[in-house]
Amino acid sequence: MNIAKMMKQAQQMQKKMGEMQAELAEKEFEASVGGGKVAVVANGNGEVISIKIDPAVVDPDDVEMLEDLVLSGVKKAIEDAKQCSQEEMGKLTAGMGLPPGMGF
Repeated sequence: MNIAKMMKQAQQMQKKMGEMQAELAEKEFEASVGGGKVAVVANGNGEVISIKIDPAVVDPDDVEMLEDLVLSGVKKAIEDAKQCSQEEMGKLTAGMGLPPGMGF
């Protein structure tokens, strides 16, 4: 096993990971719930960027429904961002012979 070669590969992978993380941070993931009444946008870092709420779902007598819709939208947008990130990182670490769960 050539340690110098492994170190070079690790440095290359680290550089590629940094580039990929920067690209993912620029991507936006939109989740729409409640038949499009609530839309949430998150970036690839899993940060919520915006929330749009259709005034038709704003009912002072049913605040819980609106809360549930917002929460569902936020969870879905963040989950979509995480899933994309995992898939992209999995592509990067494929073929490295890492044990399961050791990918980035």
